Amino acid sequence: MIEGILAKKLGMTQIFSADRVVPVTVVKADLCHVTQRKTREKDGYDAVQLGFEEKKEARTPKPMQGHFKKAGTPNLYHVAEFGGEELDAYKPGQAVKCSEVFKVGDVVDIRARSKGRGFAGVIKRWNFSRGPMSHGSGHNRAPGSIGQSAYPSKVFKGIKLPGQMGNKEITIQNLEVVDINEEENIMLVKGCVPGPMGAVLTITRSIKKKGRG
Repeated sequence: MIEGILAKKLGMTQIFSADRVVPVTVVKADLCHVTQRKTREKDGYDAVQLGFEEKKEARTPKPMQGHFKKAGTPNLYHVAEFGGEELDAYKPGQAVKCSEVFKVGDVVDIRARSKGRGFAGVIKRWNFSRGPMSHGSGHNRAPGSIGQSAYPSKVFKGIKLPGQMGNKEITIQNLEVVDINEEENIMLVKGCVPGPMGAVLTITRSIKKKGRG
């Protein structure tokens, strides 16, 4: 079985389970199309290439149009490869549902690009404390000293400074699949996942834990 799928983040809500409230992220796992089957004999490794989210032909580069046409799938925005077991069962043009890959109780890892927050100072980016606000210190939100003078006469790499905040690939591990709606291809995952609403998610089986289902 393939080890993951592509999906879209719809937002967060909460559900009631027994005597507790469970925060969940709603994930829309629309049909993923098999666009290519990678084999060890031809490509050097075994994998299934999935495409997600249809797009217009005019927005698809000619080489990719040919790629999708050969596979017998619509033109798609996002393409990713997944490993797994018994991959010979997946053929180009086949549609894959989330309920065919995951079940309630499975533990998954979810990767996505986090929200980009632009250029940020050290207080917002690294949670620094501000300096004194009175008596003309002039050191309110500045980072402060970052090195020495004579030795080592340089600034060490990795110093926390102002810069780009967010807009990075983030992976949240060990999230539990709470519920699956097979008709709507919707999954409820316990906890939060990276990215804004509408972000494309890569959902794979957890590399650290196994599901309870």
